[in-house]
Amino acid sequence: MNGKEVIKRFFDNFESYICQLLLSFFVTLLFLQIILREIFSYTLSWGEELARFSFVWFVFFGAVVAARLSAHNRVTFQFKMFSKKTQNYIEGFADLIWLIFNGVMIWKSIFLIKSMMQFTYISPTLGWSMAYVYLIFPIAFTLMSIRIIQVNYLKLIKGVDIRDPDKVDLEEEFEKITGSKDA
Repeated sequence: MNGKEVIKRFFDNFESYICQLLLSFFVTLLFLQIILREIFSYTLSWGEELARFSFVWFVFFGAVVAARLSAHNRVTFQFKMFSKKTQNYIEGFADLIWLIFNGVMIWKSIFLIKSMMQFTYISPTLGWSMAYVYLIFPIAFTLMSIRIIQVNYLKLIKGVDIRDPDKVDLEEEFEKITGSKDA
């Protein structure tokens, strides 16, 4: 595999890697918290709050991964009587509405963060400005918009059939992401 393919694979799975990292981090942190509390009668005062922030970031990056896989829930049974091409255009129109919603969320979240910078809100145990925690909103909705555009480009322009993630062979997908066959 050459350098160009490695870079392409990294950017195609960027959000997935972030999700894996965040999930591992907050599960490890919670496990450590439980062990310390139950065995040593000691707690990390900041552990629960950091795990909560990590979980929130994980959820939003997970939504971006779902957008990349075209896996967000849709009610599509009423469009089954149309041709596949018409179905794609209807889904494209629905995605346009979704992009408008994302644009509003990006815009409003930036104003919220500016307000939080001006009137500082501090997290109780970590002492972090909550504006930094809330940065996930514009980041996630921007990345989600990029992935929605990417999926529609692949589907409508390139003619690539985006598979339903529920029908995807997980072992095959794992091999694509990791590049190994022994999972």
